[in-house]
Amino acid sequence: MIQCIKSVLVGLTEEGEEEPASALSYGLSLANQAGAYATVQAASLKVVLTHTFVRAVAEVVTSENDRRRRLSDLVAERARGEAAAAGVVCTAESPQLTYPELRNTFTAQARVHDVTVLDAEPIALDVDRGLIEAVLFESGRPVVVVPAGCTVFAARRIVVAWDGSGRAARALHDAMPLLRAAEAVEVVSVVGEKDLSTAVPGAEVAPHLARHGVSATVKDLVAKQGDVAETLRSQAGLFRADLIVMGAFAHSWIREMVLGGVTQSLLKESPVPLFMSY
Repeated sequence: MIQCIKSVLVGLTEEGEEEPASALSYGLSLANQAGAYATVQAASLKVVLTHTFVRAVAEVVTSENDRRRRLSDLVAERARGEAAAAGVVCTAESPQLTYPELRNTFTAQARVHDVTVLDAEPIALDVDRGLIEAVLFESGRPVVVVPAGCTVFAARRIVVAWDGSGRAARALHDAMPLLRAAEAVEVVSVVGEKDLSTAVPGAEVAPHLARHGVSATVKDLVAKQGDVAETLRSQAGLFRADLIVMGAFAHSWIREMVLGGVTQSLLKESPVPLFMSY
């Protein structure tokens, strides 16, 4: 059923610093297993001078942009080589873009792919975190956020984080090809962050999944010390999950930024990749 995925977008950003990156290998692994087409956007973030500076400063900026462009070219070349070795049909580009252009380009590309794969970014105000949020909010497509060290796609055992919300339902629907192909699926509802008394219970999700050929177990948990995200992390470990499926941003973006929340906490730290929809 994973063959229902026909196109995978892998988004990479080069900011001139050595950072752990798993999205490329993970995304190509997903495309290989699905028999899908892969598009790799290995964009370098362009440094822009907003005011008139002396020639020496301008030359430094130009030199830095050239360095970043060369690094992103190398990433694109690596992507082509890895894709060819894996038998994945792939297009790899290395544009140099300002941050607004980066957001717009990645979001537009995501709309014409089945799923986008991006590296996780623990820092909430980092460029890569902004890119994750832009694609989630604006593309209308699911995003897989890959933590460091996860280089091979696997979805044999999947945890579905269920809170009865519309976003959780959207994620469940978007992940259905993966759920149908999985060996084991566990629907987890965690009480503790908000009132779920009027929400659709997890027990009603199982019959819906069964109609789609997915055999799932259901588990209702109480948040450990009120921490829903940590409870989900713990349960994913106990279940030996390869993937967590969840709806994103249950609260407003401003509240998430100021107060935190399940989404922000899992984006900061997750033991496995997150399959997210909004």
